[in-house]
Amino acid sequence: MADSAQFDGVLKLGKQLVAELGLDQSADTLGRWMAHYIAELIHSAEIANEKDRDEQRSKCASAILELWNHHTAMPNGKRPFQDYEPILRTLESLDPNSNIPRYFRPAREAAAKQQKNTESATWLDITDGLDYTARLLICFCLTCAAQDAADKSKEWVALAEAAGTTNDGYLSVIRFVSNEVELSDGGTATNEKRKEIENRIKRLEDFSNLAKILSDRLQAKLDTIANNQRKV
Repeated sequence: MADSAQFDGVLKLGKQLVAELGLDQSADTLGRWMAHYIAELIHSAEIANEKDRDEQRSKCASAILELWNHHTAMPNGKRPFQDYEPILRTLESLDPNSNIPRYFRPAREAAAKQQKNTESATWLDITDGLDYTARLLICFCLTCAAQDAADKSKEWVALAEAAGTTNDGYLSVIRFVSNEVELSDGGTATNEKRKEIENRIKRLEDFSNLAKILSDRLQAKLDTIANNQRKV
């Protein structure tokens, strides 16, 4: 492996995987075998003479990265982002920056084509805005729920990035969570961040106003029912 700094990063990732899988105390036979195999490759790479060093490092790095590529299939209790998995699956579908509607997508697309230039089209546009805001609200709740898991995952994220495994899907979602936390908690202000926050505030205010309209209509309906019952 030509890049010494990257190899050092891969080596640290490998050592953490070995520690997580466990050499002796794990009841998982396959996990113990993988831990011993990676540990042996690491040892060989570290003590290799100059003649064999590149070959041993390449073999070691390939095995570590291959194991990391399958970290989601590691045994229960040993997976690096196991506590994060339920949150990750939900967050992936809730990205507020996605243009893909979450609710009733086929029906809404078909209705939009049939309702151009009508009052119905206006309400369908409002529905799109509500879809975004619903994802935004749910995403905020899940981001708050994910903070503890994210803190536990920071070491793995740092190791994986140092090893150059930036194509890992989990890492991109964790970065997304970090960005959401930063938007919520403040931090360094930028024009782009300010515009994003202002846009979200506007959408949430529109959502609140529409929710108030619906609440008032339902209350009026309830009052009508109550009045009718008193007349009986």
